[in-house]
Amino acid sequence: MYTIIVGLGGIGRNLTAIAVNAGDSVVVIDQSEARASDVLEHYDVLAITGNATDKSVLQDAGIERADALVATTSDDAVNLMTCWLAKRYNVRNVVSIVNQKEHSDLFNEVGVKISENPDELVATRLYYWAKSPNLQQVASIPGGTIFEIVADEGAPIVDHEIRDLEVRDFVFIAIRRAGGDLIIPSGTVRIRPGDVITVFTKKEAEGETLKTLNKQLIRSD
Repeated sequence: MYTIIVGLGGIGRNLTAIAVNAGDSVVVIDQSEARASDVLEHYDVLAITGNATDKSVLQDAGIERADALVATTSDDAVNLMTCWLAKRYNVRNVVSIVNQKEHSDLFNEVGVKISENPDELVATRLYYWAKSPNLQQVASIPGGTIFEIVADEGAPIVDHEIRDLEVRDFVFIAIRRAGGDLIIPSGTVRIRPGDVITVFTKKEAEGETLKTLNKQLIRSD
């Protein structure tokens, strides 16, 4: 896949590593010559110094043949304009972070897949991990995240059926019970203390999912 990554901050740099390791042909764009030079020392990519809202910069990056463009800068105006241009060049998959939630509608109008406020998402995840030693991430996949959480003795949902749980934008995939039994959950399965529950949540709903899981499956002292 031919992937263009705009912005070489923490997210963009990590995304570059992931894309290169996945075997993509990667082009990175950043206004900082130092960042562009640094990424070249570590990854086999084409690095361009410039403003991605400039058509000539995108053309130098090979926008006409790009399969995907991901905008990761801290400036929503730059991300939005870059994505709009990518759409004009008929890039098949255009993705962006949105730093301020109130700008989300603008990106949706352009038809861009978005990840809202990544700093807030990470902070939320860290908070709930710190709050619950029973919660851990198993895998991150396109569009979502898989978690495991252990049901506490005395938690609100314990001894209740799954259908009694407030569920929105996440699903129970499996339950591993004491003794090694693996249960494919249905609405009538009752949660027991010590159940290890595997959950899939949409990426954009991760914060609310973590809040709900902690509220329902962790005992409140």
